[in-house]
Amino acid sequence: MQYAVEGMHVITVEGIGNARDGLHPVQERLSKAHGSQCGFCTPGFVMSMYSLLRNTRGSPTELQIEECLAGNLCRCTGYRPILDAFKGFAQPSATSYTRETIRSDGGLECANGHIKEAKGESGAMENGKLEASGVQICPTTGQPCSCTKPGPLCATSVKNGVEEGLMSSKEPIFPVELRKHVPASLALPGTTSTWHRPVTMPELLGLKAQHPSAKLVGGNTEVGIEMKFKHADYPVLIAVTHVPELKKMEVEDDGVRVGASCTLTQIYQLLSGLADEIPKYKLSAFEAICGQLRWFAGHQIRNVATLGGNIVTGSPISDLNPVLIASGAVFSIAAESSVDRKVPARAFFLGYRKVDLKPSEVLVDIFIPFTRRQEYVREFKQAHRREDDIAIVTAGMRVWLSDDFVVKEAGISYGGVAAKTVTASKVEQALVGCLWGKEAMKMALDAVKEEVCVPVGAPGGMAEFRNSLAASFLFKFFMRVSYDLEADSPAFKHTFGQDCQSAVEEFDRPPSCGTQYFAEPTSEFDIVGKPERHRSADVQVSGEAQYTDDIPVSGCLHAALVTSSKPHALIVSVDPSDALLVPGVHGYFDHKHVPGNNMWGPILHDEELFATEIVTCVGQVIGVIVGETQAIAQRAARLVSVEYDELPAILSIADAIEAESFFPSYRGQIDCGDVDKAFLDCDHEISGEFECGGQEHFYLEPQTCVVLPQENEELLMYASTQALYHHAETVAETLGIPINKVVCKTKRIGGGFGGKETRSEFLNAVTAVAAWSLRKPVRLCLDRDEDMKITGQRHAFIAKYRVGFNKDGRIIAVDLKCYSNAGNSLDLSPPIMDRCLSHSDCTYRIPNMRARGFLCKMNIPSNTAFRGFGGPQGMLFADMWLDRVALSLGKRPEEIREVNMYCEGELTHFGQPLESCQIRSCWEEVLSRSDYEMRKAKVQEFNSNSRFKKRGIAVTTTKFGIAFTLYLMNQAGALVHVYTDGSVLVTHGGVEMGQGLHTKMCQVAAQALGVPFETVHISETSTDKVANASPSAASQSSDLYGGAVMDACKQIADRLAPYRSQSPDAPFVEIVKKAYADRVDLSAHGFFITPDVTGWGGKRPFNYFCYGAACSEVELDVLTGDWHILRTDIVMDVGNPLNPAIDIGQVEGGFVQGMGWLCLEELVWGDKANAWVRPGHLQTCGPGTYKIPTANDIPIDFRVSLLRNAANPRAVHSSKAVGEPPFYLSASAFFALKDACYSARRAAGLEGWFDLKAPATPERLRLACGRTDVESLKEEL
Repeated sequence: MQYAVEGMHVITVEGIGNARDGLHPVQERLSKAHGSQCGFCTPGFVMSMYSLLRNTRGSPTELQIEECLAGNLCRCTGYRPILDAFKGFAQPSATSYTRETIRSDGGLECANGHIKEAKGESGAMENGKLEASGVQICPTTGQPCSCTKPGPLCATSVKNGVEEGLMSSKEPIFPVELRKHVPASLALPGTTSTWHRPVTMPELLGLKAQHPSAKLVGGNTEVGIEMKFKHADYPVLIAVTHVPELKKMEVEDDGVRVGASCTLTQIYQLLSGLADEIPKYKLSAFEAICGQLRWFAGHQIRNVATLGGNIVTGSPISDLNPVLIASGAVFSIAAESSVDRKVPARAFFLGYRKVDLKPSEVLVDIFIPFTRRQEYVREFKQAHRREDDIAIVTAGMRVWLSDDFVVKEAGISYGGVAAKTVTASKVEQALVGCLWGKEAMKMALDAVKEEVCVPVGAPGGMAEFRNSLAASFLFKFFMRVSYDLEADSPAFKHTFGQDCQSAVEEFDRPPSCGTQYFAEPTSEFDIVGKPERHRSADVQVSGEAQYTDDIPVSGCLHAALVTSSKPHALIVSVDPSDALLVPGVHGYFDHKHVPGNNMWGPILHDEELFATEIVTCVGQVIGVIVGETQAIAQRAARLVSVEYDELPAILSIADAIEAESFFPSYRGQIDCGDVDKAFLDCDHEISGEFECGGQEHFYLEPQTCVVLPQENEELLMYASTQALYHHAETVAETLGIPINKVVCKTKRIGGGFGGKETRSEFLNAVTAVAAWSLRKPVRLCLDRDEDMKITGQRHAFIAKYRVGFNKDGRIIAVDLKCYSNAGNSLDLSPPIMDRCLSHSDCTYRIPNMRARGFLCKMNIPSNTAFRGFGGPQGMLFADMWLDRVALSLGKRPEEIREVNMYCEGELTHFGQPLESCQIRSCWEEVLSRSDYEMRKAKVQEFNSNSRFKKRGIAVTTTKFGIAFTLYLMNQAGALVHVYTDGSVLVTHGGVEMGQGLHTKMCQVAAQALGVPFETVHISETSTDKVANASPSAASQSSDLYGGAVMDACKQIADRLAPYRSQSPDAPFVEIVKKAYADRVDLSAHGFFITPDVTGWGGKRPFNYFCYGAACSEVELDVLTGDWHILRTDIVMDVGNPLNPAIDIGQVEGGFVQGMGWLCLEELVWGDKANAWVRPGHLQTCGPGTYKIPTANDIPIDFRVSLLRNAANPRAVHSSKAVGEPPFYLSASAFFALKDACYSARRAAGLEGWFDLKAPATPERLRLACGRTDVESLKEEL
C-alpha cells in the first residue's frame, strides 16, 4: 500500500478536522444530522463525501451523492440521516420533495429538533424558504426549518456545496512539491514480494519478460483479495499505474481506444461525455458500457480499478466482458520478444479465469467501435443487490439491422452461466438473416434454451433462475430494440400492447427522501425528550473515536485461531511444528494450556473452549498461534497440521428433523385453551410448513479483544462485547482465578446486535489463555470472513402449522411447531425459542393455541442472539399463515389482521394482560398517514396497465415484549460522581454500541440533578466500576440503567436539597462546593430492578409491550426479480421518548436491517441443497458474497412517526424501549413483494396461495412469478 501511494498526497479523516480544533463541514453536517450511531463506518462516509466534493466541479447532484455513498456500508442508521446530512451540499430545489412533506399532517421536525404543526396542503417560496401554514422548508435539506438566521445546516449559509468561510481555512492543500514530482522507476523489495513500478512501456515489457509469472497490479482490487483471503503468493508485483501507453484514452474515427490501466471512473467519464460531440446512433455500445459501470462495484472501487485488470482476470461473472464481446471490442497485446497482436474480445476468454495472454505478454489497450445506424447494444445484469454486488447473470447483446430490418449481425454474450464468459453463437445464428420480429425472437429463445443451460448442482447454484435470466434478458433485449427501432425508423411498427412497455422501462431510482414526526418535550426546561446529538458524534466523524483494536499496547502480541475444517470428525492428530518454525511466532496453545475449565457456555457448559478429541462444526477452535504481528500469526496458523477421521454430519434443519437430532434439555411449549376441541368447531382449516433463513450480524467492527496480564495474577481486558461481566466470568473460570482479578472494559463497540453478547466470550477466553501462558499482552482481531464463519448468526427456522378459522376470518385455533437451527451447542437457543413461541401470536388474539419448540442439534457453529431474539421469526410465521387465511377466504390480509387484532386488556396466549395496548392506535395512524386505501387502488391500476412490472403494498404490525425472560437479569447498577466544579461523571453497566445509550443516560442524569446536559460525561463501561451487570441486550438498557442512574442521582439530589433550598438561585457549582465543605458525599451507587416481572413461565414475563405498524409499497420486475421499495410509512410506539432523534434512528436502522433479513441477505451453507459448497462450510462469508442493504436499497420515500400521547408508566420518564421492536416492521416490505407476486401470478394464469420463503431474494421472487420457461416467454410475444 505504501509503495502504491508514492508521489501522492494522502488525506485521512483525521487530517480534515477534529473535535478540538474544529470539524470540516462534511464532518460537522454528519454529526449534527444524527448520521453516526456506532461510528465505526462513519470515517468512510465522511471521506467518500469529502472526495466527491474535492473532485466535483461545482456542487454535486443528489443522485451523485447517493451513488457515491452506495459503496459504503452501515449496519446501524438505515442510511437516511447520512444521506440527508450530505444532501445539503447538493442544494436541490426546495420543491423536489417538500410539498409531499407538507401534505402530510401531524408534527414536523425542524432543523433544531422542535415541532410545528402543518395543516395546509400547499406552500409557496418566500425569502429562500418554502412557507406552509407557518412551517418554513429549508431548500438545502428539503426539511422543515425554523431558522431565523443562517446556521450550519441552513442553505442560506452554503455556497458551491460548502459553508462559506470554512472550506478555505480547513482544506488540506495539495503539496507544491508533489506538483513538481516526476515519477521514477521503483524496485522495492519486501518480506514476501518485490514491488516494481515501471514508467515506460519497454521497461514494463522487459520486466514481464524477466518475470513471466509476475502479477500486474493496477488498482489492487483483485490481487489484494487474492493475497489476503486466498493466500496467493506473488513474489513479484509490477504496478502498471505510471506507464503512459496504458493510460491513454483516444477518440478515433471509428471508435474509442482506452489504455488497459485506465480506471473505470475515467472510462465512464470519457464515454458518457461523448454525447455532446458525437451523433447518438454511434454511442449505443458506450451507453451499454456506462450502464453496466453504474452498478459495477462501488464508487471507491471504480476510482482505482482498471479495465485491463477486469478483462485479464477472466472472471466468468464479469459485468463488462459480455458487453465488450457483444460490442465487437478488440484487445491490443504486446510483448518484448514478439510482434504486437490484436485479439477480438469474443476469442480472448478460453476457460475458467484463463485468457489468451501468454506469460510474457501485456494487455495494452482496448478498442471499442462506434455503432452504426440501426445497430443497438444493450447491457443486462442481475445480482442479489443492485449496488456493489457480483452478478448472478450478466449479458451484453447487439444487433445490426438493414434498412428493411433484416438482422445483418448479432452479438450475444453471457456471464454467470458457465465457467467463462460465453458467446451464444447459436442464438446469433438464429437471428442473422431473419427479419426482426416475433418469429426471429422465438427462434432465438429456442436457441438460448439449447445453448445456455446451467445444470442443477453447478457452482453458484440457482440453476433454474440463471437459465430463466438468460431467456429474460434476451426477451427484454428484443422488446427494447423493437421500441427503439420504432422511434428511430417510422417504417417499423411493433405490435406490442401498452402493458408490454414495462419490459423495456428501466427503473430510474430518484434520490431518496425522509420525513420524521415526533412530539416536543413537555417543558422547555426538559432535557429528557430533546433530540440531543450522540455524545460521541464529533469524535466519530473525525476518526478520533477509539475502538478496541485502536488501543495502543506496548509489546502486544497477536493471536490467530486454528480452527476445524470439518463439520464432524474425530481429531487424529494436531502438529504445530511447522508453524512454530515461522520467525516471529511465540507459541501454540490449546486445551493442554488451560489452567482452569475448558468447558463453557452461557446457560449450560456444553461447549469446549479448545476442541480436545472431536470437532462438531467447521470453525471450531482447536488452538491459537501467537506471533509478533497479525500477519505472522495468521500465516503460521495455516501451517498447523490437523488430521481427522470424519463422522456423519447433520447440516440442515430438515436433516435434523428426520434424524430427530434435538437438544433433549429443551422442552418449550405454550398452551392456551382447548386446541383439539377448537379445531372441531372451525369453519375452515389450513396446514403446511414455512421457512425463514438466518442472518449474519455484520457488525462493522469485527470481534476483537486485548488481554493484558497484570501483577498479582490480575488481568485487564478490553473487549468489543455487549456483556462485560459475563466475559470476565468466563475468563476467570477458564484460568481458575476469582472474578475480582479480571477487569473487563470497553468505551464503545462498533455494532453488536446480539452477536457480541455470548459468542465473543470464547474468543476472549482463548486469547486470555495465550496471554496468561506467555505473561504478555495478546490481541485478537478476527478478519470478516473468519468472524462470519465461526461466531454464529440469527437462527433459521422451519415452522409446521395447523390453523383453524371461521368464515369471517376470526382465528379459532393454532397448532404450531417451530424448529430452529441451534447449531453445535445450546448457547442462547432456549430463550430465543421461548421468545419465538411467546411472539408467535404477533398482534392477534388466538383463543386456542399450542406452540412447541425444538432446538435442532446440527454440525454448524452455534447460532446466537440477534436483534429480536427469536421474536421476529415467531411473528413472521403468524403473518404467513394469516396471509393464507385471507386468500382462502377471498379477503384482503388487512381485513383479517384487523378482525383478529388485540384490544386493551385482552390476554396473550401465555396469559399476560395487555395494558396500555397501543396496537390499534399505531394501525389506524399508519393507514391514515400512508393513504393506504388510495394507494392500494393506484397499485391495482398500475398493475392492470403493466405486464412485466408489478407493484405491491402491505401493512403489518408488531408487538414486542420488553424484559429479560430470565428473572435475575432484570437488575442494573450505576455509579454517579459529582465533582467540585459542578461536572458529573456517570458510570453504568451498559455498553454503548451505537444505540445512544450513553447519550440518553447523560440526559437522564442531567435532568435528575438539574444541571446542563453538557456537564454530564460518561467515559467507559468497566466491571470494576459496576459489578455483575447484565448484558446490554433485550432492548432493556435504557430502562434498567436509566432507573439505576435516576436512583443514584436522586440520592445526591436529596443530599443537596437543603443547600438548594437555602440558595435557590445559586449556580449548581456553588451548591456543590457548599455541600463538599460540609463533607457531604457527592457520589452515589444507584440500583434498579424491573418491578413485578416474573421471568419466563410466570404470569408477567414482560414488563410491557412495544407496538408499531408499517406500510410499504414496492415495485417488482417480473422478468428478473429485481425490486425497489417505493415508500415506507412507520408509526412506532416508544412512549415518551428519552431522545426522539436517537429513537427515530433506531426505528429506521431496525427497519432496514430487518428488510435485509427478509428481502436480501441469504446465508448459503454447504448442505444437500447446496452440494457445490464444501460440507458444513459457509459460502457467503464476506461482503463479496453476503449482501447487506446499501443506501440504494432503502425506501425511496421513508417516513417515520413516533406515536404521540402514549406515555408508558412502567419505564423511566414514561419512555419505552426501541432497539428491537421496530425490526419486524420490515415484514411490510416482504408482504408487499408477495403482493406484487400475486399480481404477476394472476397475469400468468396462476391463482391461489403460494409459499414464499424468506428472504425474498430475486431468485425466489422471479420463480414465484411463474412462467420462467422459454415457452412461456414465447407466448408473451
